[in-house]
Amino acid sequence: MAPAWAVALVAEVCAAAGAPEPTLRWRRAARAASSGVTRPEGGVVALTAGSDELDQRLTLLHELAHWLTPTRRRRRGRTAHHGADFYAVAFGLYRVHGIPDAEALAREGGRYPSSLRHARALGVVGADEAWRRHRRALADRARTRRAPRVLVAEHTVRLVRDGRWTRCSVCGVRVVGPTLARLRRRSGRHLLLDVG
Repeated sequence: MAPAWAVALVAEVCAAAGAPEPTLRWRRAARAASSGVTRPEGGVVALTAGSDELDQRLTLLHELAHWLTPTRRRRRGRTAHHGADFYAVAFGLYRVHGIPDAEALAREGGRYPSSLRHARALGVVGADEAWRRHRRALADRARTRRAPRVLVAEHTVRLVRDGRWTRCSVCGVRVVGPTLARLRRRSGRHLLLDVG
């Protein structure tokens, strides 16, 4: 059962946007962070609430931003899930409903680093510095990473079934998803690296 504040927040956000209210599904988890999913076709916003109350509120507002933002199709049929339109709505909701910009940037940037780029474009206070900090951290990590070692030299992928999995018979790596679909259509090559 969703807490009263969450039900009231959904009603307030949807009324302000002139949008129908989704069904709010709420459950608790024994962790600090919250997570959520929005299913517009089913009319549902589902949230798994952690113990951090600010994160519960931000996650619910994030999912409501998905509810309010129409999904736009990009080329090749892919959707812009966390694009500029989405973050314009999301950061607006965070600000209106009392989430400080610094908190929104830290939490969104930790989960979705691309949010920092969108926040900069929207002029969110502190976004430029958060983006620069993130870029410096990536550069520092890249400098300290050792060069990858080749475990299996480049080879033609030969697909074989291994129970419910499809593997490359040369190196034994599982091949899944779009890569598997592509390799079933036409032959390809790959190599196995040790980056650890």
